[in-house]
Amino acid sequence: NPAWICQRHRNAYRFATLYDRDRRIPVYSAYKYKPGSGKRPNTSWYVEPQVNMQRESVLIDEKKFTLAQIEQSQAVIEDYDKMTGLDPGHLNPSGHHDSTDSKTATFTLTNIVPQNTSLNNGEWNVYEFKTMAKKSKGCTTTYVITGAVPGNTDAVQGRVNKPSHIWSAACCVVGTQPKRAWAVIAENNKNEVENLSLGELEARLTELYRGRAVHLFNNACPRQ
Repeated sequence: NPAWICQRHRNAYRFATLYDRDRRIPVYSAYKYKPGSGKRPNTSWYVEPQVNMQRESVLIDEKKFTLAQIEQSQAVIEDYDKMTGLDPGHLNPSGHHDSTDSKTATFTLTNIVPQNTSLNNGEWNVYEFKTMAKKSKGCTTTYVITGAVPGNTDAVQGRVNKPSHIWSAACCVVGTQPKRAWAVIAENNKNEVENLSLGELEARLTELYRGRAVHLFNNACPRQ
């Protein structure tokens, strides 16, 4: 039961998410990497971005949604409050964007997964900020897809799936030509990140998604 979401904030589309309404986690978020000096916003989490990135309270008080209606198709803040040893981990992190509005748009509950706390604060954080900055030097545009492989357990019983793996891939375009690509994958129970080529990640994901072929970027992006 997937939902294709164009994540919108202040009348502009910011990035795309494929959301699994049954497991209540995103399958992936896709965006352009454009880090900047803007501050990380001090904001609460948004729900139902298709209703213009509103908070739960606004949807309930002004739009007359019930919490039960919202909970039916997505995770809510209460779900994440119940988790131990897990953080609300951004697939598309706010630090990969330059404007305050683009950063704020990432704070939606359809862009986060239950992520191992030590991984979120450790090696994944190093990849998101240090490795990405290093590898994207000289790129005109860097396209990113970051996703989560559903696990066999729930982080909140019967509500929110705990992913078994979190992965990310990037394609660097110089001028108009894709010149290089890179990828990583991490098991969601330890503080380790494995560096892979784009082709290696696609092969690994094809295995993890039980043989369904995974193709992340168009053929012009180097697989090796």
